[in-house]
Amino acid sequence: MLIRIATEKILFTHKTLRISLQAVCKFSTSNTLKSNRMDRFALPKRFQGSTTSVWNEYVPLALKYKPLNLGQGFPDFAAPEYVTDALSKIAASENPLMNQYTRGFGHPRLVQALSKLYSKLVGRDIDGNTEVMITCGAYEALFCAILSNVDAGDEVIIIEPFFDCYEPMVRAADGVPRFIPLKPTKSDGVITSADWVLDEKELEKLFNEKTKAIIINTPHNPIGKVFNREELEKIAELCKKWNVLCISDEVYEWLVFDKAEHIRMCTLPGMWERTVTIGSAGKTFSVTGWKIGWAYGPSNLINNLQMVHQNCVFTCATPLQEAVAQGFELEMTRLDSPECYFNYLPKDLKKKRDYMAKFLEEAGMKATIPDGGYFMLADWSSLENKVDMASETDKYRDYRFTKWMTKNMGLQGIPPSAFYSEKNKPLAENYVRYCFMKKDENLEKAEEVFKKWK
Repeated sequence: MLIRIATEKILFTHKTLRISLQAVCKFSTSNTLKSNRMDRFALPKRFQGSTTSVWNEYVPLALKYKPLNLGQGFPDFAAPEYVTDALSKIAASENPLMNQYTRGFGHPRLVQALSKLYSKLVGRDIDGNTEVMITCGAYEALFCAILSNVDAGDEVIIIEPFFDCYEPMVRAADGVPRFIPLKPTKSDGVITSADWVLDEKELEKLFNEKTKAIIINTPHNPIGKVFNREELEKIAELCKKWNVLCISDEVYEWLVFDKAEHIRMCTLPGMWERTVTIGSAGKTFSVTGWKIGWAYGPSNLINNLQMVHQNCVFTCATPLQEAVAQGFELEMTRLDSPECYFNYLPKDLKKKRDYMAKFLEEAGMKATIPDGGYFMLADWSSLENKVDMASETDKYRDYRFTKWMTKNMGLQGIPPSAFYSEKNKPLAENYVRYCFMKKDENLEKAEEVFKKWK
């Protein structure tokens, strides 16, 4: 009897164990299958490691706290009336085709206007049909230039700080970004963007047989540096030596101050055939929301961009391209006149620049005076004792500073470490980026914020 009871217990325990193991295996298998199913929908490897852009973080922050926004790079005043009026008339045009698809690589009237303008500016005949392409903003032009020319393993040199899309676009092409920072050569007295320079020896070491391209941004965002002829010639020399493509981001080409001169990279000897130049109607006519950009260069390189563009957005908005074309046609008749918007705007911006530099300095910051563009970097580190850095949890100090200012002082700037590689982000922690392309009344409000804070 005892033996029978013991045997039954053993059999019961064995059965229970077997059922438990089956349940565990079933659960494990189910989870594995579920995990495998989810893995099939994971972000592709070429995009893994990507982080949320600074704009996707700071725009919602601005919407929540409603600060005086000196962070984002757009004017808060009206664009030229002749451009916006043209768009209104085009949208209501009796010609139905003005609201339909246009030529995929660029509206005929716009590519012809750009070819006429840049033929004059670069000193060579540019074919609007084969050497110019219209894009959805300069952003797409950069995307097409990088994706259509960079193969897996190709190295691309990126100058820091850089517009934050450069690095992820290179990685999306399975390219390898190689970084080199601009560094200030002095810390006392008046510091200008010209005082931020590249280390020539460091630059030379980056070029090798794997280097496919270098991205140049002049006038520069966010420093405002306008690369001088000697600096560009050095880069051109290395591009020719190593047979490297130059992607020249020149969206701020008209916004140059004082005696600085914007030199187009493609005009240097031997550089036309290896340069893709990028421009922007948003920066040129103060209509950033229109998202119309372009690229120009030799037909073989533009053809590369066309292959990406035609399988990405295919074409851009017809009415916007028509209005931009009319804007260029008007301005080309008065390029040498003070009435030309390209001449008037930088003079107005220079006053805003000087005003901002003055009130930042009076607040205790050290501003870098830009030679171009509409951004200003300022060293805020001397004011750190006035900021509750512990109230913010971000890794980098410039993020903590700008978030604290947004929430507590009602004024938003952008943390420039967002424009550096992970390794070099500490170089930017003492700085903040402000945009001075704002209404005078809003710049005056910003001054009042700093005065009250001080």
